Amino acid sequence: MVKFLPIFATQIIFLLFLLSSFTKIQVHGYAKTMNKNLMGLKKEKLTHFQIHWHDIQSGQNPTPISVVRPPTNTSTNGFGIINMIDNPLTAGPEMSSKMVGRAQGFYALASQEEVGLLMAMNFAFIEGKYNGSSITVL
Repeated sequence: MVKFLPIFATQIIFLLFLLSSFTKIQVHGYAKTMNKNLMGLKKEKLTHFQIHWHDIQSGQNPTPISVVRPPTNTSTNGFGIINMIDNPLTAGPEMSSKMVGRAQGFYALASQEEVGLLMAMNFAFIEGKYNGSSITVL
């Protein structure tokens, strides 16, 4: 049984890799259009975005700004804090990657007992095929 599990896991990984290679995609920098027929869609258009959201907390130009502080200091997790953001979106994980847009909106700590994050933002694209477009994330 112990020898069987690694072989089975390897076969599953290979099968998933093989199946993922059948999905035809058209790449446009940070976004790719996927073949709707292979995905079982009819008229819908499916685009996969891969972008990197950078929330810079410190330094000369932090991207979140605290606009509401909690009314008391009794919270151990920051309940009540609201931050406005204007974060860079890049094509790669490094900050030096090409900037393709900005994430603009806010996030708030919304739970008194654990970390509960409420977020609302627009991804405003400034580069490539989607220049001038936006996606709202709630």
